[in-house]
Amino acid sequence: MRTRIVRIGNSHGIRIPKPLLEQAGLADEVELTLAGRSLIVTPARPARAGWEAAFAGLTVDGAEALIETPTPEFDDLEWTW
Repeated sequence: MRTRIVRIGNSHGIRIPKPLLEQAGLADEVELTLAGRSLIVTPARPARAGWEAAFAGLTVDGAEALIETPTPEFDDLEWTW
């Protein structure tokens, strides 16, 4: 399909027909990347996508474990708990 690049203020844009948007799964936000001289438009990933899987990889033997951080000597000597 061929389309024209149109001027939009100080920028430029293209009009993408609705059926193409639907087939590509494009909504309000997209990511643009360049591959050589080709512009690639892909759906934007939701914020925090993949965090749950990454967090699951931090567990030990399937059980959640806290990461212990060493306390400075000051905390042991100067604070009363």
